Amino acid sequence: MSAYNNIDVSYDPEADVLSLASSPNAPIDHAREMGNLVVHFGKDDEPVLIEILGASQALRRQIEPMSKVVNSSK
Repeated sequence: MSAYNNIDVSYDPEADVLSLASSPNAPIDHAREMGNLVVHFGKDDEPVLIEILGASQALRRQIEPMSKVVNSSK
């Protein structure tokens, strides 16, 4: 497994897609869709781009339970 030092993060509000790119200029060989995630892989089968579809809703569902845990520990 490779260590990624720099991840480029971008958000397209019109499409509601959050993108995380480990190698922004790397050519994409294939992709796999897993629910609201699309993972793009290079020829070496390393992930080079992850897209979170419907990001605002997906992240909101995760933040609300986490905030309850954080607030309960105070």
